[in-house]
Amino acid sequence: MDAVAVTNLAKSFGSGATRRNALKGISLRLPAGTMTALIGPDGAGKTTMLRTLAGILTPDTGEVSVLGHRLPKEALALQRRIGYMPQHFGLYEDLSVQENLTLFADLHGIARNARDGRFADLLTMTALGPFRKRLAGQLSGGMKQKLGLACTLVHPPELLLLDEASVGVDPISRREIWGIIREQVVTHGITILLSTAYMDEAERCDRVIILHEGEILARGRPAEISAPLEGRSFLFELPENISAAPRTLQSRMAGLPGVIDTVIQANGLRIVMEQPGPPAVPADLGSHGTLKPSPPRLEDAFVSLLYGRVRRHVIAAPRETGASDGTVVIEVHDLYRYFGDFPAVKGVSFSVRKGEIFGLLGANGAGKSTTFRMLCGLLPSSSGTLRVAGLDLRKAPAATRARIGYVSQRFSLYTALSVKQNMEFFASAYGLQNQKKKSRIARALEEFELTAYVATNAGDLPLGYKQRLALACALMHEPDIVFLDEPTSGVDPLARREFWTRLNALAREGTTCLVTTHFLEEAEYCDRLVLMSLGEVLAQGTPSEIKAAVRRPDEPAPGMEDAFISIIEEHERTSRRAS
Repeated sequence: MDAVAVTNLAKSFGSGATRRNALKGISLRLPAGTMTALIGPDGAGKTTMLRTLAGILTPDTGEVSVLGHRLPKEALALQRRIGYMPQHFGLYEDLSVQENLTLFADLHGIARNARDGRFADLLTMTALGPFRKRLAGQLSGGMKQKLGLACTLVHPPELLLLDEASVGVDPISRREIWGIIREQVVTHGITILLSTAYMDEAERCDRVIILHEGEILARGRPAEISAPLEGRSFLFELPENISAAPRTLQSRMAGLPGVIDTVIQANGLRIVMEQPGPPAVPADLGSHGTLKPSPPRLEDAFVSLLYGRVRRHVIAAPRETGASDGTVVIEVHDLYRYFGDFPAVKGVSFSVRKGEIFGLLGANGAGKSTTFRMLCGLLPSSSGTLRVAGLDLRKAPAATRARIGYVSQRFSLYTALSVKQNMEFFASAYGLQNQKKKSRIARALEEFELTAYVATNAGDLPLGYKQRLALACALMHEPDIVFLDEPTSGVDPLARREFWTRLNALAREGTTCLVTTHFLEEAEYCDRLVLMSLGEVLAQGTPSEIKAAVRRPDEPAPGMEDAFISIIEEHERTSRRAS
C-alpha cells in the first residue's frame, strides 16, 4: 500500500518574467512504512514538495493523494494524521521544554490522560528529561532540534515529513536524531519522507529521490543509484608523514583530464571519473600516494548526475604569496568568558599562522561560537590574551575589526536589500569609497558569479548563493583574516565543494581562514584543528594527529567523525565521574 501517490505534480511561484517552476510534472509513490530521502542542489524543489504533501501549498496541476486523502480538497482532514517539521521549526523560546510539549499537545487536541505517558516517552527518547524545565531559548542547537522533533511527534503521525531535521547540529546530536527517526519506522511503522544535505543520511534510507530544477533525475535504493559508478571511483591513499598539504594535492588532482570530482577523505583523496578507468596521475603526484579502486557511494552518483547540469564555477588559480612563512596572526592564551557564574569558555589557548585554514570543532554548546565572537571583537572576554592581526583585542577592538572579515552562523545580511545594495552597504562600512568601492563591487560580482542576481533581494536567493554573497561581503575590504562560523550549514554537496575551493584559494594567497563546521569531512581540509567540549580544548593538531590519538586495534583507521565522537564522549564521561 502506498502512503503517498503523486501524478504529474506541477507548482510554480511568481508571474510573468519572474515566474519560477519549482516542480515540473513530478510523479512518485512512497510505500507505507518506508523511509525515503529527497536530495538535490539548492532550489531543486525539495521544500516545495514537502510543503505540498503537508497540505500547506496548493499544486498548480496534478493529482496528490496522501494517506488516502486527496489534496488540496481534504488537507484539513489530513493534518491529524501527519507530522511536519520545517527547516526552521517554530519553538517558543520563552517557554520551557515541558511547556512547548504541552502547547503542541493542546494544538493537536491530545487528551489530558494520555499526555504524561507520551511526554515521558518523548523526553526519554530525546534525552531531554533532565532539561524539561529549561527555556527552549537556552538549549543548544542540537537540543532545540530534538525538542522540535519531539513536538512534531506529540501526536503520533502515520506520515512524518522532515525538512533538513539535522541541519546545524553536531555529529553526536545528529546521530541521536537519526536514532529517533529510525525508531519511528522500525518500531512504529511510520512512513518518513525527509530532505537532507548529508549524503550519508540519505544512504541510510530505503529509497532516495534526486531532484534538480523541479524534476526527478534518479530514484531507487541507494545502492541502485550508485551502481552505475562502478569502476569510476578511486581512493588515492596518502601516507601519514606526507609533507604536502592534502588540499594542495586535491587542487592538482581536480585538474586532471576526466576527473569530475575529488574530495579529501580520511587518509587520502577520493576521485570520481567521468568514464570508467583510473586517472592518469603524473609521476610527481603519483609519488605522494597509492591509487586504488573504491566502491562507489551515493555522493559519487549525486555529483556525477549533476555534472554538466549544474554550471561549474571556475575559481581563478590562486597566487602563492608566502602563505606558509609561519607568522602567528591569531594568539589566544588562557581565554575565559563567563555569563553570570557560568563559564562558557574555560582556559582556551591556541595560535593560528598566516595562510592557514584553522578549524574550530565541537559539539553544540561547546563554546565555539562564543570563542569566535570574542576573536571578532563582537564579545568581550572575561580574562586572557587575545591578539588578532598583531593587535590586542582588549585594547584596540575597532582597529582589529578593520583587518578581519566575518561570516556568521546564520545568514546576517540584509534580506530586504538587493545583492548590489548589500555589497554597497558593506563596502561603505569598511571604508571603501568612490572608484575603489565601485571596482571592488564589480570584481566581487564577477568573482562570485552574482551578476545575474544583482537586483535580487538577498532573502530571495537560493541558500548556496546566500553563502556566496555573505563571503563576498566579508571579503569586500580584502581582510588579512576571515572568520567563518558554520558557513556551509544546510547547503548541498556541490555548494560545499565550491565554498572549499574558494577557501583553499584564499589560503594559498595568504589569507588566514578560521572556520567552524559540523561536517566532519570538511575538517579534513584544515591544516590544523582545535576540538572543544564544555568550554575547554580537548585536542589540537593536524587532522592526522587527532585521528591517530583515538586509533585502536578494533578501529585501525578512524575517520574524523569517529575521532570527534570518541574524544567528546570520553570527556563527557570523565566530567560526569568527576562531578
